[in-house]
Amino acid sequence: MADKETTVYIIDVGSSMGEKHNGRDESDLDWVMQYVWDKITSTVATGRKTATVGVIGLRTEDTSNELEEEQNYKNITVLQPISQILMNELRDLRSTIRLSTIDVGDAISALIIAIQMITKYCKKLKYRRKIVLVTNGRGSIEASDMEEITKKLKEDDIHLVVLGVDFDDPEYGVKEEDKDPLKAQNETLLQSFAEGADGIFGTLEQAISELGLPRIKAVKPTASYKGLLTLGAEGQDTTMSIDVERFPRTMVAKAPSASAFVVRSDLASGESSAHSSATVVGDGEVRGGVSGANGLTSVKSARTYQVIDEEAPGGKRDVERDELAKGYEYGRTAVHISESEENVTKLETEPQLSIIGFIPWAKYERYMNMSTSNLIVAQRVNDKAIMAISSLVHALFELESYAVARLVTKENRGPLIVLLAPSIEPEYECLIEVQLPFAEDVRQYKFPPLDRVVTVAGKVLKEHRNLPSDQLTKTMSDYVDEMDLSTVIREEEGRPEEYMMMEDTFSPVLHRIDQVVRWRAVHPTEPIPPPYEILTKYSRPPVELEEKARPALKDLMAAADVKKVPPKQKGRKRNRDQVKPLSGLNVDELLGREKRTRISPENSVPEFKQMLATTEDLGAIQDLSKQMSEVITSQIKHSLGDSNYGRAVEGLRVMREELTALEEPGVYNEFMRDLKTKIFAGELNGERKDMWYEIRRNRLGLIDQKLSPLSDVSEEMAKLFLTQR
Repeated sequence: MADKETTVYIIDVGSSMGEKHNGRDESDLDWVMQYVWDKITSTVATGRKTATVGVIGLRTEDTSNELEEEQNYKNITVLQPISQILMNELRDLRSTIRLSTIDVGDAISALIIAIQMITKYCKKLKYRRKIVLVTNGRGSIEASDMEEITKKLKEDDIHLVVLGVDFDDPEYGVKEEDKDPLKAQNETLLQSFAEGADGIFGTLEQAISELGLPRIKAVKPTASYKGLLTLGAEGQDTTMSIDVERFPRTMVAKAPSASAFVVRSDLASGESSAHSSATVVGDGEVRGGVSGANGLTSVKSARTYQVIDEEAPGGKRDVERDELAKGYEYGRTAVHISESEENVTKLETEPQLSIIGFIPWAKYERYMNMSTSNLIVAQRVNDKAIMAISSLVHALFELESYAVARLVTKENRGPLIVLLAPSIEPEYECLIEVQLPFAEDVRQYKFPPLDRVVTVAGKVLKEHRNLPSDQLTKTMSDYVDEMDLSTVIREEEGRPEEYMMMEDTFSPVLHRIDQVVRWRAVHPTEPIPPPYEILTKYSRPPVELEEKARPALKDLMAAADVKKVPPKQKGRKRNRDQVKPLSGLNVDELLGREKRTRISPENSVPEFKQMLATTEDLGAIQDLSKQMSEVITSQIKHSLGDSNYGRAVEGLRVMREELTALEEPGVYNEFMRDLKTKIFAGELNGERKDMWYEIRRNRLGLIDQKLSPLSDVSEEMAKLFLTQR
């Protein structure tokens, strides 16, 4: 279980926070709130009830706190009591944190109120307590009780962070020129106070610059196997058995997925709900039934099962899931296995990790790794197991060998073959485990050699148009050397350093989605900010390296005879290239084929393609498309159940492809709109909505601008056309 934590933010909203300094385009308050919102939204994103937040406004116009009767605690407002913050509280805070018209209010008094809030909420329970004060230091500060406050902070183990707007920080390189004397005095006072309380004192410039650095989520590992590691025959006195535990070492970090929500139908027009989208629980249900301030509710999926039944309407009949039986595909048929017999197909296994052999390091290929890695460690507080696993690890290391083992993590789970590699670190010793392939997992592929061409007659050619010349090979080698990343960064002594450190390389997708979601939670209407620099840093080569390698790249392009491809000409091109025989003879004329003018319903698809290939006239193309439309409409209209739906779908697919290639999307789109109207109006001899389902399933909707630039249908309009009824 995650540790309990509570954080109280004290935000200075005095009138002086509305000023702009040091060339910034935003006020000091807006600049400060970048840091505050980032921290609060990160807490909201965890969804933990044990991660609580409180917010206090300093130098506010009103006063609202438990000590408001005393003069020293005026103009201090508790904007958010300590609690778990969800979306509705987050957006309420956005409206309540606003610039004040006064500059009166004591920061130390606000600290006392924050301490009181934490003490009252946490009591004597185990919490990680924290107070964050952000201010520009231009208000009055009462320093008489600082020693007692410092003592209280240490007694209650409250971590204090003081961040100031344009506060001096020689280590970070920030120094404000012509500083106001009152601000300089307060800055010195707050620094000594924070350091005396074993807290942190810093400048906001550094804090905000570090916001772009992604925060890695600390995950407590869960053992996936607890049992014995054995070597030898089971039940023998000579069998080695060690109590071990298995933990994940590397795991793929997956980006959060979006959930589907719809507007509630029982809300009146313009009515909204105050429930939060962060309250989704269980199987997708939402506490209170509503999500978000726009009256959204979660979508629930329903699945129906149908079987072919000629006597049922539409040729299909709905059945319950319990009526279905499982079957295994065998050739072109299905072999039914009843539920009572299904255990026959399962291999009965018991949890175990047993070594079946050893292999030298030199004979193992790294490409055999099939999974993420895990750690095999000795059972905790078991000195005998710790000594035994250490002996095994050192033996494997000294013999330069790996162990091959059979692993079953749970009862009746499929067995795995794994490799156990020794790992000796200063803090611990363990076995690193990766999955190995079975024979069925290995695929053998043969590729032609890269350094020679073998003809059909068996002759070996060293020079060929598909082989690089010596000059091309040399220039490519030179270019690769110039683009060597290990030469980008060097130590003071001149030795190269690693360019892309693992701990500095973050997943752009994962953290970009997190950045956008947190931004949109606080700023519902403002434009999305660009990605953080750290996320795009390694998406391109270093600029200095590109400049250094430019001459080598020019030589490579010359040796490879690289030429620029001319841009695609926009316009209608109906004179498509025809495949002509080497003799130059017209095969159609030789065979005496008569020119067709009508498309027959029995052979519509081939005839439609052949006739389009022999014409460039727009009128003829439109006439052929009209004939094909009539054929497809007739097939749907006279279909017995869905017997003709497959032919109609194939006709639509060919018609869509051909008219897209001929750059006539409007002809197809006009037909599709008319066909949809007829289907839902019941004009095609009854209920034909199953045909529309086939059209949607095969994605045969309108031709949009992405598919054909000449179309007047956008991607959104095309999607809406398929989904709306």
